[in-house]
Amino acid sequence: MSYLKQYYQSIDAILTRIVDEQEPTLEQAASIMEKAVQNGRSLFLFGASHAGIIAEDAFYRAGGLALFNPLFSPALMLNVEPVTLTSQLERLEGYGKIILNSKPVQAGDVVFIHSVSGRNPVAIDLAIEAKTRGMHVISLTNLTYSKDVTSRHSSGKRLFEVSDIVIDNFGEPGDATVSIESLSQKVAPTSTISGSFVIHSIVLKLIEKLEAKGKDVPIFRSANLDGGDEYNATMMARYKDQIHYM
Repeated sequence: MSYLKQYYQSIDAILTRIVDEQEPTLEQAASIMEKAVQNGRSLFLFGASHAGIIAEDAFYRAGGLALFNPLFSPALMLNVEPVTLTSQLERLEGYGKIILNSKPVQAGDVVFIHSVSGRNPVAIDLAIEAKTRGMHVISLTNLTYSKDVTSRHSSGKRLFEVSDIVIDNFGEPGDATVSIESLSQKVAPTSTISGSFVIHSIVLKLIEKLEAKGKDVPIFRSANLDGGDEYNATMMARYKDQIHYM
């Protein structure tokens, strides 16, 4: 079997498992977000390094939820040089709390944290501090991977152990999935694809709940379609108290 076919089959199997086994969990996540939105509270997204791609994918984009606020730190993003700085800082205890302090978070807000291993202090710190502040913590992680490693946080906890709702990305330890004949290391990670599928699936569940109650659905239109800029400006003005990235 070709490497490409192996990768496709792995991705297909993961997405099928997410739909078949975790739809109730996605439903729970959407319910918490829907309640927060209706109460005027805010939704936040966080991930470090490649895990942060999910936050970039989900906010301020056509067809995406207008209310997702990213918790970005330049030192944890992939355009920092040297890029190894991201690995060092995601292990720096206390940094997650500093990142959370950079936004006007309140009790009743929701934070969605993506960390594949769930072992590094930045995500764990952020989750612990969020719960201290009365926020709801939803985590996306690889439970098989995370349960097989020790925490790098002084609490000894991993992300799934300090979260209200835990979504499993069903990946392999180390994330990559395709075995290569000439290599000991597998190739082709799955967490970005599965993570994007999860966050957009939660948005779809959220939309179902808002529509059922006859509420507005704050979704962005493409700025490259006629009327898109005007529509999006109206949307941002209507929800300005829940949007913190402008």
